[in-house]
Amino acid sequence: MKNFTHSLLVLAAGSLMFTGFAAAQTSTSTTSGAGPGVVDPGHPRVNQVNRREQRQQDRIANGLKNDKLNANQAANLEKREANLQTQEQKDMAQHNGHLSKADQRQLNRKENRISKSIYKDKHQ
Repeated sequence: MKNFTHSLLVLAAGSLMFTGFAAAQTSTSTTSGAGPGVVDPGHPRVNQVNRREQRQQDRIANGLKNDKLNANQAANLEKREANLQTQEQKDMAQHNGHLSKADQRQLNRKENRISKSIYKDKHQ
């Protein structure tokens, strides 16, 4: 029961951190609302990366909820996701709110590595 309570606490903290990070990203963006966590039909590469980020977040949350991930594993994965979002923000700042194809490929490679880590951690 203690482990479950601790997992819920980590999940809640991670969710708040992710939500606050996404809100901060949106408020500092210099584009027409595009940014990490924001869907903008005019920016398909940004939207694709953001959809992947959201699915990864959902997988991490489900892993915690189903006791497939422990708090340390989830915290590590969340940290890696936050680093990816920071990189996305930097890339977008360099391209007036857009992602280049090279930036998108790089972010997707990072997401692939995180995805494999989620799988491995959940199936140990």
